[in-house]
Amino acid sequence: MRALSGVFSATLLVCGVALCLWQLAVHPDTPLPREWNPTKRLYLDDPVTWLTAYKLDVAAGDAQMCREVVAASDIRATMLDPLEVSAQCGIENRVRLSGAGQSALSPLETSCAVALRLAMWERQGLQPAAQRHFGEGIARINHFSSYNCRAIRGSTTRMSLHATAEAIDVSGFVLDSGRSLSLKADWARELAFFEEIRDSACQWFETTLGPDYNALHADHFHLQSRGWGTCR
Repeated sequence: MRALSGVFSATLLVCGVALCLWQLAVHPDTPLPREWNPTKRLYLDDPVTWLTAYKLDVAAGDAQMCREVVAASDIRATMLDPLEVSAQCGIENRVRLSGAGQSALSPLETSCAVALRLAMWERQGLQPAAQRHFGEGIARINHFSSYNCRAIRGSTTRMSLHATAEAIDVSGFVLDSGRSLSLKADWARELAFFEEIRDSACQWFETTLGPDYNALHADHFHLQSRGWGTCR
């Protein structure tokens, strides 16, 4: 009986604390910083906290919110109407992406979620790593594609997430000085840099595959907005 009473009291305490925290978060004059407030949407220039990944997932999964976050950021994207090709192929929340943060890209059509995750990776992973390893930033992100209506390579039936533009294949980078870095040519030579940015991609994408995964990915990082947390 005492044990049940103790559990009940502990439950009431937890619920009370949770209610107080929620009221603190939603109060119009809350002192809680935006980056620590779970009721506030993601802003790319907010400091990273343990809530950031959660906010990113929420924004990536909400079409309207994703567009609002992109519009309020330094992502260079044009919002487009959905692309409807077939039951298996198309882009629901379609954008034309040409840059994120300090990095340009050859314009491509992709999903808003991929654009958002790429921007977080550029800001929190790519630029800091480039400064640490090379003493300069990244000016361009090179890629193979995002949207491609096809099955997974090596599979005859299962469609790739490229078929809905929920993935992007990044093949290399151009530094501010003009120096090019390619996964195919420079993986072994610049392994520490590539491994660092691969690991940081795993923080912002749901699936990250690279040269360590298999021969099909020897020349690029395959980055997905959906998946089960595979990081290889």
